Amino acid sequence: MPFIDDRRHMSRALELARLGEGFVEPNPMVGAVVVRDGRIVGEGWHQVFGGPHAERRALADAGEEARGATLFVTLEPCCHTGKTPPCTESILEAGVTRVVAATGDPFPKVNGGGFHQLRQAGVVCSAGLLESEARYLLAPYWKLTTTGHPWVIAKWAMTLDGKLATRTGKSQWISGEASREIVHQLRGRVDAILVGAGTVRADNPQLTARPSGARTALRIVLGEIPEGSQLGTTASEFPLLVVVDSQAKARRQAWLQAAGGEVLVTSASSRKEQVAWLLGELGRRQVTNLLVEGGATLLGQFFDLAAVNEVHAFIAPILAGGEGAPSPIAGLGIDSMNDAIRLQNIEVTRVGTDAYLKGRLPAN
Repeated sequence: MPFIDDRRHMSRALELARLGEGFVEPNPMVGAVVVRDGRIVGEGWHQVFGGPHAERRALADAGEEARGATLFVTLEPCCHTGKTPPCTESILEAGVTRVVAATGDPFPKVNGGGFHQLRQAGVVCSAGLLESEARYLLAPYWKLTTTGHPWVIAKWAMTLDGKLATRTGKSQWISGEASREIVHQLRGRVDAILVGAGTVRADNPQLTARPSGARTALRIVLGEIPEGSQLGTTASEFPLLVVVDSQAKARRQAWLQAAGGEVLVTSASSRKEQVAWLLGELGRRQVTNLLVEGGATLLGQFFDLAAVNEVHAFIAPILAGGEGAPSPIAGLGIDSMNDAIRLQNIEVTRVGTDAYLKGRLPAN
């Protein structure tokens, strides 16, 4: 019975953690529950980047009832001073006698140090309860922390016969209005959105979330964009980064910088090398979630680099045909169906008349 109760309390902590999605990055989503004599006396979650951590909120909610209680938390408590004081200090001050964490924290300044500090002070600590669920939730944070690269979400809309556009390059609109609303919700929780210059020339997108969401994503274009594009004219309102190679003429980018955009020059020559370089640059900028909305060429380069972690595909019940009409993923592709990437954690739902499929790629 106690183990069942422990699972129930950790499940609640995970529910709370999800409330921080889009608000806390590059920090992790964390939830915490304080339990005394079998009942929940305090709850909290990390609500905003730079704000109090989940443990502090839950302990403040519990007040004096935290003394002698158990703290259930989805991630190992921090033991260093960052934007906030160490959570281990607040746990000890509150008089908590037991801490149950779903998983450890890979952040170098923690990485077992939180447990060690608590145990040294006599607090009973354990980890691993609902760990797979916690690691699923924390996967973007985990990737950024351990690899220095953002979590990459590939998104596309296609016809039933697998076309991103017609043979003439027209793609508006394949998916229905309900599907496009989901895309705007997705844009509203990621840190950055990436397309290639070809998509800008073909569709002239804004790449904003409408209505706005928890975050205002950095809009990124790989390659030069035409003067007067919607991305450029809205650069003073919504952040814009255009990545060009060393061959690009500076005078062609002057209008963009004057409009409020940022131009970044990379020495990488091939587009694939530019993508690899950009992932490192975005990691240095602490971009946790990157949404790639590019065409077949850009998506193919990400898949060739094994850089994609998650797929969101909208499949419309329409047929386009055309031998030259593009499919979602170009690049090198595979030699045999035995080598095909098989998605995991698949969810398929009907959205209006479209089918919406999302899933994760196996760990790279």
